[in-house]
Amino acid sequence: MDKLILFNTQQKNNLLSKRSGESKFGEHVQILPNISNIYEQLKSLDVKYVIFGIPEDIGVFANHGKTGTSKAWEAALKTLLNIQSNAYTHAEDVLILGHLDFSNELQQVSKLEQSKNKHIKIARSIVEIIDTYVSHLVFQIILAGKMPIIIGGGHNNAYGNIKGASLALKQALNVVNFDAHSDFRPEEGRHSGNGFSYAYAEGFLEKYFVFGLHENYTSDTLLKSLKKFKFIKFNTFEAIEIRKELKFKTEALRALSHIEDKAFGIEIDCDAIQGIPSSAMTPSGFSVNRTREFLNLFAHHENACYLHICEAAPTKKTESQIGKLITYLITDFIRAHER
Repeated sequence: MDKLILFNTQQKNNLLSKRSGESKFGEHVQILPNISNIYEQLKSLDVKYVIFGIPEDIGVFANHGKTGTSKAWEAALKTLLNIQSNAYTHAEDVLILGHLDFSNELQQVSKLEQSKNKHIKIARSIVEIIDTYVSHLVFQIILAGKMPIIIGGGHNNAYGNIKGASLALKQALNVVNFDAHSDFRPEEGRHSGNGFSYAYAEGFLEKYFVFGLHENYTSDTLLKSLKKFKFIKFNTFEAIEIRKELKFKTEALRALSHIEDKAFGIEIDCDAIQGIPSSAMTPSGFSVNRTREFLNLFAHHENACYLHICEAAPTKKTESQIGKLITYLITDFIRAHER
């Protein structure tokens, strides 16, 4: 795991803002003392949730998207560590593992141009390298009996999450994806728009539900493909929130019924949330509260095996709000699973 950079005490202390009479989340989380034998350390540690970051936007670049998702991990940490530690937040059950460091790869991609096909191919080959590290780390965490909470990064990392979980559990995985896009595009080289299609093609994904597709941004060809596959079910944002043909809670339960028969992953793409700076920011999408309601329902199920929050792209002006959003989702996931 030469790409894994452990979160350490000095970093934690630098980010913590202690206040008299208060107990902060970051004061009670656990960290690993050294990088050796990650699996053995995780297995013996008395925690339930392992949080790590993937600060990269190479998969987004390779999909001709707007970069910036590499900054979400740091924004999330700053907020998460400084929320209150109390009976609702369960800090003692959490390990902040650290992040996968792709700074060299990001530097390499910074010299590429999206308008050049040759450069896009280079970026997609780098995404394949990222896949191997993500899948290996998720594999180790789940094999050790812990639950990964993964902060992206681009949605290309869904592939590594699914593959790692599938290998650890020795079975294909089900997934629900709260997203404006299906990310089931052709296998044309790895990027943020085809993590699920690659996972299915390679036998790691069994059943898939896409919740809240945006009708304006799903091609007719892709829609026909989604309707053709029996293992995929979906609904659209417009059918739920605009035309009111479908009810949010009923559709969430329908999605759950499609995937709940075995271990499943929960993918939350910030592109689906209205007004959130992301790789494909939307002025029309689900509210933050709807997103939290959705996550609460799925995280409460015993077969939920990981959470992935991705595609948020904070700026200096918005990093505090992005940090709060991601922190709400992390703590909602933990609270729901603890019930």
